[in-house]
Amino acid sequence: MKTRLIPTIALVALTLTTSVDASNSIVKVELYPGEITLKTNADRQRLVVVVTRDDGVTMDVTEQASLKITNPSVVRLQGTTLFPTADGETRLEAYFEGHVSQAKVVVSEATTPRDVSFHLDVMPVMMRTGCNSGSCHGAARGKDGFRLSLFGFDPKGDYQRITREIGFRRINLAMPEESLFLQKSIASVPHTGGKRFDKESEYYRAIVKWLEAGAPQDAGAPPVVTKLEIFPPSAVIEGKGTVQRFVARATYSDGHSRDVTSLTSFMSNNDNSAPIDQNGIVTANARGEAFVMARFETHTVGSQVLVLPENLEYAAPEIMGNYIDQLVGQKLKKIRLLPSEICTDEEFLRRVTIDITGLLPTPAEYDEFLADQSPDKRRQLVNRLLERKEFSEIWAMKWAELLMIRSSNQFSYKSAYLYNSWLTEQIANEVPLDQMVREILGATGGTFTNPPSNYYQVERDTLKTAENVAQVFMGIRTQCAQCHNHPFDRWTMDDYYSFAAFFGQIGRKTGEDYREQIIYNRGRGEVKHLVDGRNMSPKFLGGDLAETKGKDRRVVMADWLTAPENPYFSKNVANRIWAHFFGTGIVEPVDDVRVSNPPSNPELLDELGRRLVEYKYDFKQLVRDICNSQAYQRSTVRNDSNRTDNRNFASAKVRRIPAEFLLDSLSQVTNTEDKFRGLPKGARAVQIADGGTSTYFLTTFGRAKRESVCACESTTDPSLSQALHLLNGQTTTSKITSGGLVKSWLQDKKSPAEIIDLIYIRALTRKPTEAEQQKLQAVVAEAENPQAGLEDIFWAVLNSREFLFNH
Repeated sequence: MKTRLIPTIALVALTLTTSVDASNSIVKVELYPGEITLKTNADRQRLVVVVTRDDGVTMDVTEQASLKITNPSVVRLQGTTLFPTADGETRLEAYFEGHVSQAKVVVSEATTPRDVSFHLDVMPVMMRTGCNSGSCHGAARGKDGFRLSLFGFDPKGDYQRITREIGFRRINLAMPEESLFLQKSIASVPHTGGKRFDKESEYYRAIVKWLEAGAPQDAGAPPVVTKLEIFPPSAVIEGKGTVQRFVARATYSDGHSRDVTSLTSFMSNNDNSAPIDQNGIVTANARGEAFVMARFETHTVGSQVLVLPENLEYAAPEIMGNYIDQLVGQKLKKIRLLPSEICTDEEFLRRVTIDITGLLPTPAEYDEFLADQSPDKRRQLVNRLLERKEFSEIWAMKWAELLMIRSSNQFSYKSAYLYNSWLTEQIANEVPLDQMVREILGATGGTFTNPPSNYYQVERDTLKTAENVAQVFMGIRTQCAQCHNHPFDRWTMDDYYSFAAFFGQIGRKTGEDYREQIIYNRGRGEVKHLVDGRNMSPKFLGGDLAETKGKDRRVVMADWLTAPENPYFSKNVANRIWAHFFGTGIVEPVDDVRVSNPPSNPELLDELGRRLVEYKYDFKQLVRDICNSQAYQRSTVRNDSNRTDNRNFASAKVRRIPAEFLLDSLSQVTNTEDKFRGLPKGARAVQIADGGTSTYFLTTFGRAKRESVCACESTTDPSLSQALHLLNGQTTTSKITSGGLVKSWLQDKKSPAEIIDLIYIRALTRKPTEAEQQKLQAVVAEAENPQAGLEDIFWAVLNSREFLFNH
């Protein structure tokens, strides 16, 4: 096992050098935390002073700022750490280049020692030093005969194992420093995990103090953390090697707060740009964007850190367009990126038609759009496309994937067909999404007579149902919390089983038709906690206990989920819609919302969610906003500044067309028809009701099997098998032959040049360039006959990346 030595946190501040650029003026100085409470003589508070320049760059000036205490008898300042000396109130002031920031300081019980606590003092040490991680004693079977609960989800069990297993060897109350529990941590005896901390560290002192007190268990329920904060909340760092310190503060259920910087585990999601050490110090590296996180107890919070090159020349363009463009533009300005140019009319016509209808523009639509000289023709096109039935069919298909509509031994094809038909009807009739979701989650009755009740027939396991609801409708993956507290998010085992309790009273019985199930509320049935077996009361994720007495728990949960003030539902739906049109979500993956996977543009996501609520969940209006934005209409051609950016929508993303859209487009371009189970000949692939119905083409190109709710089931990643199928398979060749378009065009006396134009317009929504036309006419001239040459050209175009990708 790799040894990781946690350094001792010195009470005096580290010397961190930050140079202040005189060419940019300071607009404000901020002192963190803004309010400080110190309780007992063991308390302390580290300080951070940050200035913001007029160009948005922030600088850590904690060392350079002048700190003044208005009442020095209450607190003392040692380095950049504040300690209590007497009860009372004072004010701390930070001065820097004519700017000042203040913090109120309140001290109580300044001369009172703080009682040592297993839960508040010992458990955090084991978390910080990695003792209860999955690679150490937190493993399912522990390590070297000693097991701790993973990330401390079971403090009572941990206390029992530390104090009661193997007698006095693990802890020695007569001679605390001889305890094996301590000696292995400082590597004074062999330890597989190596040295975890020094004998002079505060971690060592905390455990010795607990042992000297008799290794007591906390009397009663100890206070729990209700809020964890990281300061500063964000940073824009300029220049490689520049540093920014962070401090963490926890607030407890009894009202007191505590500086937990030295007990917090820090991490970064981008070590290439903003690595952070275990002291909370970020050192800027390569240009980029990172999210630094602080984990303490069951809480994880984060701070956005942008790293910019020093002396970067950047002229911010004027931000034009709708609210989407304003928010995207503000983020681009912050990270000094220039947006790509707006795409051509031909590119926009093809892109938006595929995204909204899953089909390609027809030659008539192509001619009409290019001939239109009105300044708002793009807006008019979006409006026309949104009124087509294909739009409803696409989104019915996407929801069918999330709802796992797939026939099986326990879910009949008839149920799948009725369920899918109901879904398509809801979207076609513009039923608000929140209403549709309430009907699904609160559904009762027969799976034939009331199709949304099939939701509880597709998945019958209570815990899996709860997981699916959280992932589909909130974008939250709670699976980790089934066996232990989530390591990178706020969700605990209590959260997991309390949310599952909403689905513990679902009843099922067979209808008159043996294939039909009747779903009903039993009014009884409880979900038990995995660790201690207690019955869990229904509780909203991240919220309060639910009042469910005499009510269907599912209905109560659905009403909470779709309420306008719910923090998850509207933003999750908006993010999924955004990802469809941009190829990347604001949170990506779209169904993995967590503190350690933050949105790339939080303000944009918040506003999209707010707009969706304002539109009363008519998501067609949100689609209209997106498609009319400059952000959506940008070219895929990148400039020097945004060449490596993949998260901030400075340019359009080249996206492979989804499997169903691609097959439908092939059929459309070649004038052929497909036949699928349960549908008439000529039906589209997006209309397939059953996830179990597929073709080799659809499977090869990533059609979702609908076996799970994961957004990753439907994939547009290119693969070798796809290329081989296009080159050697019969799909493209047979469609060109059976469609007979080339033969028909020749019979209509069209010239090879005209036919080549038609092929390009039908497949690529553009005419060939003059050079392409000349080369292709030469191919026709060299062919055995014009039809064979033109069909070869048709085949080549349909196998081209330009056809297979939306761009």
